[in-house]
Amino acid sequence: MAKHSKRFLADLAKVDRNKYYQPDEALDLVKSAASAKFDETVEVHLRMGVDPRYSDQQVRGVVTLPNGTGRTVRILVFAGPDGQVFAREAGADFVGGDELADQIMKGWTDFDVVLATPDMMRVVGKLGKVLGPRGLMPSPKTGTIVPPEDLPRVIRESRLGRVEFRVDKTSNIHVPIGKASFSKETLMQNLAALMEALMAAKPASVKGIYVHRVTLASTMGPGVKTEVAATTALKQDSVAAA
Repeated sequence: MAKHSKRFLADLAKVDRNKYYQPDEALDLVKSAASAKFDETVEVHLRMGVDPRYSDQQVRGVVTLPNGTGRTVRILVFAGPDGQVFAREAGADFVGGDELADQIMKGWTDFDVVLATPDMMRVVGKLGKVLGPRGLMPSPKTGTIVPPEDLPRVIRESRLGRVEFRVDKTSNIHVPIGKASFSKETLMQNLAALMEALMAAKPASVKGIYVHRVTLASTMGPGVKTEVAATTALKQDSVAAA
């Protein structure tokens, strides 16, 4: 059994493992337990009541967090000549076509977001085995296959805090909502935006419990069990008003 550090054990002692906290209480605990020497990411971990083996129970979507994620995002765009002009003017980090695909096939993955114009999917399609496992494959469902004229908007949203959520093979979803240095109010607003998008993405075929468990944690901190009903009921308007 792995041994935990004294720092982690001290942070773990702050959390009642048998209690389900209200979202604002959970965020207070997560922030206080984020004691690493770097600015830890605050993450939401969800146990979903779906069976990802079935296509009609996939949970996937994107949400633009109102306060961003706090991290630097490197954006790669596959586009033809017209789209490349839009992408460069919008500040994409890497713009091109076949030459970028060749670099990726050789092992280059120093980017965080991949966008593609529809005409470039003939190039991007062959990268599925590289980009797919990393969750970077452009897809209509995540709005990452983009007409050239829409590239500036999507690039801007990606910079601001556009994140993807997707159920994995074990029926879990993991999403960053900011940094431990963010205020609790800022994190609450981001959490509410995520919850609204997640609830809107509920598959029609799911008849039972949609979200079984919600846990909040920082990168190096302990998980904090969060009251499911209160968390999934969060709305951006009410959080902002509070």
